[in-house]
Amino acid sequence: MTIKLNNQVNLHIIPTTKYKTVRIVVRFATPLDATFSSKRSLLASLMETNSLNFPDQVALSKKLADLYGAGFYVSVNRTGNEHYLSIGLNVINDNIAPNGVSILEDSVEFLKEIIFNPNIKDGKFDEETFNREKENLIIDIESIFDDKQTYASMSLQNLFFSDSKNQKTPSFGDIEQIKSETPKSIADYYNYMIQHDKIDILVSGDVEEGYVEKCFKNFGFSDREKLDTELFYKQPFKNIIQQKSEVLPVMQSKLNIGYHCDVYYHDDMYFPLMVFNGLFGGFPHSKLFLNVREKHSLAYYASSSIDPFRGFLTVQTGIDSSNRERVLRLVNEQLKDMTTGEFPDDLLEQTKKMLINQYLLSSDNQRAVVEQQYLFSNVPYADLSQDEWIKKMNAVTREDVQDVATTINLQAVYFMEGGK
Repeated sequence: MTIKLNNQVNLHIIPTTKYKTVRIVVRFATPLDATFSSKRSLLASLMETNSLNFPDQVALSKKLADLYGAGFYVSVNRTGNEHYLSIGLNVINDNIAPNGVSILEDSVEFLKEIIFNPNIKDGKFDEETFNREKENLIIDIESIFDDKQTYASMSLQNLFFSDSKNQKTPSFGDIEQIKSETPKSIADYYNYMIQHDKIDILVSGDVEEGYVEKCFKNFGFSDREKLDTELFYKQPFKNIIQQKSEVLPVMQSKLNIGYHCDVYYHDDMYFPLMVFNGLFGGFPHSKLFLNVREKHSLAYYASSSIDPFRGFLTVQTGIDSSNRERVLRLVNEQLKDMTTGEFPDDLLEQTKKMLINQYLLSSDNQRAVVEQQYLFSNVPYADLSQDEWIKKMNAVTREDVQDVATTINLQAVYFMEGGK
């Protein structure tokens, strides 16, 4: 059930008796912008740790304890051409709250405090809090360099999206941009976000729809203009392969490969794409795992993943540096085999069964259900019943998978060579 609270402010209620908790997510959406990503990342850190009436983490933690140990977070991420700042709260259901207390009402009041009363005085964030959170965020981002697998993934993304600053900048922004922000600049951006972002409020749990609507009816958002952005980022294929190599102090070298893929979330070939990825590198029975890792012993790990909102397929491998060319050649041979249908029928059927099991398991995960409902609000044609989804998956043929494989083309190669 979706209720329009204001222009571009919608309340989505997902009643279910599966869970003992109620999950509430307030999501701010805006067109992806590298500078805004940095501002929003810092703003999320500030909103997660304090507010005007909860000026420090001790006061905030005490309030969450009063809500019977509610789980609270503020995060940033992106999908395609959109950037999200999400404020989430997990609380116990009113049905199991003691003394007839309405946890939902108290939770809504808490969220109103966090959203509409940030720790801003005289037009700027509290300076001491701001400086601490800014420093902590920079340290967190710098620590990503220590996780070489994540660093390799980011480096490949930087190559693949070399023509788009917005796409190659991570969702948490850029350190140099974050360093330039001030208590006033982030307060100014907060006011802009509150007035302009598209707002979706999602509530999942054993709740009564009319009561939820009553709780959020006068939440506080005003009307806003419709977002002028296309969710899917469709980058044209380029004949030039982007390549980068660097030597870093790691024992295990990493070869990450990026492919251009002209198939997107829930278009006609989306289900074949999922099956292709499962067969290619998504599961332990995939060609990358069985051939690159097991048969030829050329990789410590080898897998693939898809980003169906940006037409981006990646292969991640951990290898000995001397095997770089052999691994790259062997990976591309596996892709070629997919185009000619060189995969057995039993593995095709096993892949479809495993994808169906994943789908069914996700329907039991409250967080996944909420995220799925949000996607449906943006991509209505993806809202399939369970039977329809399973039917589409089972209908995928060998020829469909081959057709998908032919649309996938090498676009970027990043190599991290281990060294002193």
